[in-house]
Amino acid sequence: MFIKHSIIRYLSAGLLVVGTLASCTKNLNQTPQSSATQASVFGSKDGLALYSNSFYNILPDIKTPFRTDCNLSDYGAVSAIPTYIQPGAYTSLNNSDWKWTDLRNINYFIQHVNNPAVAASVNANYLGLARFFRAYFYFNKVQEYGNVPWINKPLDVNDTTILYGKRDDRTLVMDSVMADLNFAIANISATTDATRSTITKWVAYGMKSRICLWEGTFRKYQSSFNLQASANTWLQEAANAAKAVMDSAGFSLNTGGNTAYRSLFVSSSPVTNEIMLADVTSTSLGIYNDANWFYTSATYGNRFNFIRTFINTYLNTDGTRFTDIPGHDTISFVNETKNRDWRLQQTIRTPGYTRISGGNTVAAPPVFSYTYTGYQPIKWVLDDMVNDNGATNTNSISLMRYAEILLNYAEASEELGTFTDAAWAKTIGALRSRAGITAGLTTRPTSVDAYLQAHYFADVSDPVLLEIRRERGIELALEGFRWADLIRWKHGELVLNTWNGFYVPALNTLMDLNADGKPDVYFYKGSAPGSQVSGVTYVSVGGTSLTLANSTSGELHWLDNVKRTWSDYMYLNPIPYSALQLNPALGQNPQWQ
Repeated sequence: MFIKHSIIRYLSAGLLVVGTLASCTKNLNQTPQSSATQASVFGSKDGLALYSNSFYNILPDIKTPFRTDCNLSDYGAVSAIPTYIQPGAYTSLNNSDWKWTDLRNINYFIQHVNNPAVAASVNANYLGLARFFRAYFYFNKVQEYGNVPWINKPLDVNDTTILYGKRDDRTLVMDSVMADLNFAIANISATTDATRSTITKWVAYGMKSRICLWEGTFRKYQSSFNLQASANTWLQEAANAAKAVMDSAGFSLNTGGNTAYRSLFVSSSPVTNEIMLADVTSTSLGIYNDANWFYTSATYGNRFNFIRTFINTYLNTDGTRFTDIPGHDTISFVNETKNRDWRLQQTIRTPGYTRISGGNTVAAPPVFSYTYTGYQPIKWVLDDMVNDNGATNTNSISLMRYAEILLNYAEASEELGTFTDAAWAKTIGALRSRAGITAGLTTRPTSVDAYLQAHYFADVSDPVLLEIRRERGIELALEGFRWADLIRWKHGELVLNTWNGFYVPALNTLMDLNADGKPDVYFYKGSAPGSQVSGVTYVSVGGTSLTLANSTSGELHWLDNVKRTWSDYMYLNPIPYSALQLNPALGQNPQWQ
């Protein structure tokens, strides 16, 4: 099951953590004894708290959430086609993500936590925390591989039956995940945390809603696994967990104008009414993120920018569909961004967006030294350009927020057939109201959006479910959910979407992208103009990578010349080749090499 160095790391992880804690003693020359180590850690509340801090390493680090969708999703273009969807490029040799040391650390703690020297309620709280993280660890593994070995104790070298055994069925593993989550909810004592950086009872409820929604819809739509009969059980658990958070009255959407949404992603401290869990920056500890560098550099990041097919899903502020406007596909960039869902102008550069350069406010249209499509992200980007060239961002990074809980409840309830107009108003309606949309906030839609069906979900005829999926895509864009959503909905083929950009009416024409009267970009074929206007980016569309749909006009297209592929076996990752070499009993996921 493990390559050799992984076995060593797995078996020793718990001992290493405890040994590290024990070494912080006054007598640095004293060799710590294992019994004394266990007593010092598991025999006090402070020891339990210190040990449990190590569990948080399992959560995404401060540079991961805003990158995840950029690695593989259906709604963005990047600098190169991901290896995963290049024909013949990805095999089990590419995958090395078969790491289990975090599990050893957790199981070691679980085995030793019930020390009679500590109050039972304290032990139960930290045991609940450990089981929360075990559930989270296994949820990630099941998402990647399906069946995985279920291990609920710290192993030693004599546990060869488990170490070299087969994988367990996902149903057993996910039932165990559910049991861990329920225990965590029942026993974690903290109900609030002002820093939003630790796990509370409500975060555990939120994670349960996330995990159960994922598993319920996976079982419903991924029919080849033959788990449809149990899908509603998981969906009901998802709805119940989300409703518990909603009924707690401890959280609310951040509102207050057309900057309220983006402030969630650029504030240095978590916006505590909505953010439930976050990675927090710290100047004193030197903890920063690099979102600006990632999203504004032509060389450091992968130059993620949204595609037009997705941008078209943003509604107009009056609640009507942008794609119902006659000729919507030839509307200019300036005009297509007018009177739209406020989240659009808080997610990408639109006319009126400005940045700070050397203390001065400057216009900031899309920059074609970065973007390929014209839809350049700003969601996580600080406006001061001083942060563009390194890991100096001070904004906190959300890992869970109340908006997700509302979406989880809405989707699970609609899948169950129990969603009402009142629930719509409290969830989807509330999110759209925050986004400046003025109609359709209190009653569910009755007509299917043909655009969503044609471009995204041909298998869905429920108009309410289509709108919930629209809302989820827009609200949670670039927060790391999209690929997981495509897996559970069985729509991995959407990663083959054309990487299209805004409409270019003609070549050799100066275009003003932010309506300030100054030209910003000029598209041409052949040779660039000999006489060029200062401040204008001159972009060639005459090659094979960046082109126009109609050759001399039309949508921008990026990398149409590079083949991409999708097959349903790719919903599960391959078991790494190195792991199979050591333990063939693991078996490979179907069709992977």
